[in-house]
Amino acid sequence: MIENSQVEVTTSTDREVSSRAIIKKHVLISMGVGAVPIPIVDVAAVTGVQLSMISKLAKLHGVQFAEDLGKSLLASLVGGLGSKALVTSFLGSAIKAIPVVGSAIGAVTFPAFAGATTYAVGRVFDKHFAQGGTMLDFKPADVKEYFSEELDKGKEVVSNITTTVKKPFTSRKAGKDPEPDAI
Repeated sequence: MIENSQVEVTTSTDREVSSRAIIKKHVLISMGVGAVPIPIVDVAAVTGVQLSMISKLAKLHGVQFAEDLGKSLLASLVGGLGSKALVTSFLGSAIKAIPVVGSAIGAVTFPAFAGATTYAVGRVFDKHFAQGGTMLDFKPADVKEYFSEELDKGKEVVSNITTTVKKPFTSRKAGKDPEPDAI
């Protein structure tokens, strides 16, 4: 049996399907680790997930990945979001330190932000690599607008994911059996 990492992707359509799968997987993982109840640990974990995603996208496109450079580029890209988004991110993480209420609020806000940000990061790097770019010629300032657009799309993606996840639970509470596709 051939593992996914051993399959050679030969067409742009195959790459597009594979890149979407990589991004989706890492969005879900980011949302999961974003729910870690320990402030700042969640931020570090999401950053690790995003670096893993960039590494896999680079490999998919035949681009050499360098972790130290990836950290710098990721910090520059996400740091370019502006103070409001960064404050939201860190508050979503830090609020978890408040007993009971903080954990509940942080468990909702930070995972959503982590998922949306991961989606945007993935889309930006995927496009850059697909256009023949490398880690060395990636310029966060040049993709700021595209990143912002993808962050908005990422918020919609996360909203759809959370709605889909809640659906079976809401159906059970109402005494209905969930639809087979919802499980």
